[in-house]
Amino acid sequence: MADDTGLTDEERAELEQLRAEKAARQQAERDAAERAELERLRAQRAADEAERAARARDEQALARARALMEPDDDLRMPLGQKIVILAIVGVAAVWLAITILG
Repeated sequence: MADDTGLTDEERAELEQLRAEKAARQQAERDAAERAELERLRAQRAADEAERAARARDEQALARARALMEPDDDLRMPLGQKIVILAIVGVAAVWLAITILG
């Protein structure tokens, strides 16, 4: 036999309490999800900035290397090529001296 009467005052109070607890849990879950999203976005921004900084460092290093090894507008020999040629001549001179004197 079913109870056709409404809720008692105690049951209504319990129902309101359970609804409030459920709302609090849902709010806590939403807050946790928002915190997790915030942390993920911060990490992504940090990774993007680090990648951008690394790319800038690579471009600067490439520009320095290019300036060292490529001829300028007057087609003068760059410093890097002069150093390489001087090193090869030095090695050849040492080898020749060892061969002749050895």
